[in-house]
Amino acid sequence: MPRKTLHVLPLEGKTTVGFVNLGCTKNQVDAEVMLGGLAQDGFELTSDAERAQVVIVNTCGFIEEAKRESINAIIEYGELKKSGACKVLIAAGCLAQRYQGELLKELPELDGVVGTGEIGRIAEITRRLLHRPQTTERVWAGPPPYLYDARTPRMRIGAAHSAYVKIAEGCNRQCAFCAIPLMRGKQRSRPIASIVEEARRLAEEGVRELNLISQDTINYGADLGIRHALTKLLEELVTIKGLRWIRPFYLYPQQVDEGLIDLYAGHEKIAKYVDMPLQHISAAVLKRMRRLGDKRFITGLVERLRTRIPGLTFRTAFIVGFPGETERDFAELRAYLAEMAFDRVAIFLYSDEEGTGAADLTRKVDRGVMEARREELVALQESIALKKNRARIGSTLEVMIEGPSEESDLLLAARHEGQAPAIDGVVYINDVVEAPSPLIHLKKPRRGAAELRPGELAKARITDAWADDLVGHIEG
Repeated sequence: MPRKTLHVLPLEGKTTVGFVNLGCTKNQVDAEVMLGGLAQDGFELTSDAERAQVVIVNTCGFIEEAKRESINAIIEYGELKKSGACKVLIAAGCLAQRYQGELLKELPELDGVVGTGEIGRIAEITRRLLHRPQTTERVWAGPPPYLYDARTPRMRIGAAHSAYVKIAEGCNRQCAFCAIPLMRGKQRSRPIASIVEEARRLAEEGVRELNLISQDTINYGADLGIRHALTKLLEELVTIKGLRWIRPFYLYPQQVDEGLIDLYAGHEKIAKYVDMPLQHISAAVLKRMRRLGDKRFITGLVERLRTRIPGLTFRTAFIVGFPGETERDFAELRAYLAEMAFDRVAIFLYSDEEGTGAADLTRKVDRGVMEARREELVALQESIALKKNRARIGSTLEVMIEGPSEESDLLLAARHEGQAPAIDGVVYINDVVEAPSPLIHLKKPRRGAAELRPGELAKARITDAWADDLVGHIEG
C-alpha cells in the first residue's frame, strides 16, 4: 500500500497541504478528487510534509494490516504538529468512516475525521478547522452517498498515460468476511454518459490505458435498472479515440454474460485480462463465506473464459484461514491452484473485522497456521508463474512504455497487456543507455524507434523471465 508523493504546485502565499494516500486504487481516486477540490479552492499542495500547515491522511480500513498502517501514519505525521508547520491533522477515508469517534479519542493529535461520504467537502472542512481551531465539530462521516462525476475537479497522481476511473461506489453483496459495505454503503453506479465523458477527456489528455474500478464491477448499473450495463459501458468506451487498453477490475463470478465475453474476445481495446477474486474453492468454506457458486460452476466459467478469449491473463485472489477452514479444505484449495494454473494469484490472510458476519464465527484458525498456509500457496503460485513466464522467452509482445525503471536508469520499464499497473510486474527493457525523462533513448535506433515516450506502444522480444517480471529488448 504505497504512499503517493505529490508534486509541489507553483502557488505562493497559500495555505500548504500535505497529502498521504494509503490503500487501494479506489482510495487513490478518492485522493485525486480531494486534491482537485483543494487545488480549486486555492490551497497549495506540497510533497514536503515539514512545511505543510495541513496534513491529510487518506486511510484504509480493509484488513488489520491496513488499519495498523493507517494508524501508524496518523501518529507519524502527528509529530509534525510539534516539529513542523502543521496546524491541522485530518484523517480521511475508510478508517475514518468506520471508526470516527474512536480515532479522535485514541489519537488526540487528530483535529478532524472525514469519512468516505464527505470527501467532496474536504476544502470546506479544511478551512473550517483552520479558522475555527476550537470548533466542537470534528467528525464529518455521515452515510456515504458521495459519488464523483465527470465534472468533479480531480488531480491525478499516477502515470500520465494510465488512469483509474471509478464507475460505481459501495457494494450490495453480503460476503461474511468483508467490511466494505460498512465503510462504503450500498452500490451506487455512475451513469454511462458521465463515465464516457470523463474517459473521453482523459484520452484527450494523453491517457492510453483506462482501468475501471469499483467494489463490484460486474454488478455495475444494476441499481440504475440497466441490464448488462458493464457490456453497454464498454461498447461506448471502445469508440473513444486514443485509448488502447480498457481494463475492468473485480468481476464477481456470477453475472458474466455472453455479450461481455464476446466483447473481450472480439475487441482489441478490451485488455485480455480478467480480475476475478474467487476467495476459496471448498464448498464448505464458500458457504460460510456467503459466496455464490461452487467448484463446478467456477471451473466451468474459468475454462469458458480461457477458451473464448485467446491469450487471456486470469488474475484471482484467495483467503486462507477463514473460520472453520480445515486441513482438508486447505488441501482442496492447494490442489485447485496446482490444477488451474492461474496466471496471477493474491493470497490474503483472513482478518476478523468487527461488524461482519465472519467475526462472530467460531473455530478460528491459528495465526501461525494461516501464515504457513499462505506461504505454501505463494510458493506454489510462484513456481506456476515462473513456468508460464519462461514459456514466453523468444516470443514478441506488444508493450506499453512506463518510463525509466526504478531499479536502474539503464533499464526501461514497460508492461504487456497481461500486466496491470502496480500489481503484476513489468517487462524490463535492457536496450537503454540513458534514460532522461520523458524520452527514452535506445542503444541502437531501430527503424524510427530511437525515442520512446511513456505511454507509447512498442514490440519487445522476451529474452529472460522471473515469476513476476520479464526481460526483453525492443524490436524495430
